[in-house]
Amino acid sequence: MTFPFTLPQQPEHAAPLPSKADLVVIGGGVIGTCTALYAARAGARVVLLEKGRIAAEQSSRNWGWIRVQGRDMAEIPVALESQRLWADLDAECQGRLGLKTVGISYLATSEPEMAGYEAWANQANALGAGARLLSRTEVDQMHGAQASGWVGALHTPSDMKAEPWVAVPELARLARESGVTIVEQCAVRGLDLSAGRVSGVVTEQGRIACDSAVLAGGAWSGLFLRRHGIDIPQLSVRSTVLATGPLPQRVSGAGVDGSIAFRPRADGGYTLAPAAFAELMIGPDAIRHLPRYLKLALSGEFEVKLRSPAPKGYPDAFGTARKWADDQETPFERMRILSPKPNHARAAQLPKRFAELFPEMGEIAVQATWAGMIDVLPDVVPVVDRADQIPGLTICTGMCGHGFGAGPGFGRITADLALGRDPGIDMSRFRVQRFFDGSTLVPGPNL
Repeated sequence: MTFPFTLPQQPEHAAPLPSKADLVVIGGGVIGTCTALYAARAGARVVLLEKGRIAAEQSSRNWGWIRVQGRDMAEIPVALESQRLWADLDAECQGRLGLKTVGISYLATSEPEMAGYEAWANQANALGAGARLLSRTEVDQMHGAQASGWVGALHTPSDMKAEPWVAVPELARLARESGVTIVEQCAVRGLDLSAGRVSGVVTEQGRIACDSAVLAGGAWSGLFLRRHGIDIPQLSVRSTVLATGPLPQRVSGAGVDGSIAFRPRADGGYTLAPAAFAELMIGPDAIRHLPRYLKLALSGEFEVKLRSPAPKGYPDAFGTARKWADDQETPFERMRILSPKPNHARAAQLPKRFAELFPEMGEIAVQATWAGMIDVLPDVVPVVDRADQIPGLTICTGMCGHGFGAGPGFGRITADLALGRDPGIDMSRFRVQRFFDGSTLVPGPNL
């Protein structure tokens, strides 16, 4: 895959469908790819199935940040492990992932913001985050932005970036070299259950016998699970991103304030995005799950705009089927790649704001604008857990925009869970049953 999302005409991975496997992973984004990779390296016979193309949805459309900064406290051990794994994987791929330690700054425009950053840092640094607070003078020395209004920042020097549309396909090649059978353009229609537990998966190309399956379907996971009686309150929101053409490499690190996020890219340009801005397209699930999101919505911490009904074929469109038989075409086959149109009006503001901050950049040419659908949950925390309702099924979804950076860590953990091994990290915060057992949902930080 080349930037921006130019796919070759023929799938890169078109292996014959095996009749059996130890583990079938559903979804070829960063989470599914890393799960398959680490499960294969643990000795399992693994099949990775993708309804469209590897990393063609959100895993190639994100900001490319690999951060510990701003994570929920339960995610920090995963984020730290992910950074170590990213470095190992990049070495294996001979530097092709575009990995670089750039440091990430959360730039504050008020003292209350700084107080919130300080509270997070006090907890997170006890877990090894390595964040520090910057004064106004230190921010000016580091970023030198004009007309910023920044009074300080939370900064984590060890945070990284990689190039998503390059990195995840490279990881898939690494997984294939490790023994994973990868089949693109092969949608999974459902789980085959025997006495209530997984005995196989049914795909559009046929059945694969297996005792264990992982669902890492991103924005499509909730739809797939509901067919099997697991109704998690997952929605998806649209996020718009812009790439500039080559510019002076004046800004070496990544940063975000209340209006714009930015990071340098390996090709000499910058990736820009509206900060904390998302759009929810109305559909049946959005209406049904609204009560679970009220606490988050009323907090005022996220700028989420309601939009007209989800377009035809989207996971939560009014016309999208919620039930189907194993021998019927599914929504996953009708929309191979979920590729939303960007918010061009919001994107047009980004070069202007970037030029205000860094006027020495000169004229800012726009190379590409795109959007992706981010899978979210009402407490801004993923589900990474074995499904009690269906023994043999492990779920890893609802990454809430954290999936790319944490992909290797959550992939390693999900592989261990699926293979019946101790993941070595407390996963109670990520359990699926929190939505069904009356637990009070505690939102993660909006950082």
